[in-house]
Amino acid sequence: MPERTRTAERYARALAAAVAAMACLLLAANAGPTGTAHPSAPAPAGDTTSVTDSSVTDTSVTDSLVTVSR
Repeated sequence: MPERTRTAERYARALAAAVAAMACLLLAANAGPTGTAHPSAPAPAGDTTSVTDSSVTDTSVTDSLVTVSR
């Protein structure tokens, strides 16, 4: 018949398992695509164009800038 383990030993094993589980969760949360850490550069000013909407009759509305995607 196996020997009975001490209570302190069981708690120590549980604590070690909890630390290992937290380390795995932390590593899994930080694992991801490596390219997402650097945001893309903003579009240069030369890629914008002025657009007017002929259906707008309010003269207080100014032209808006729209980014031209390539």
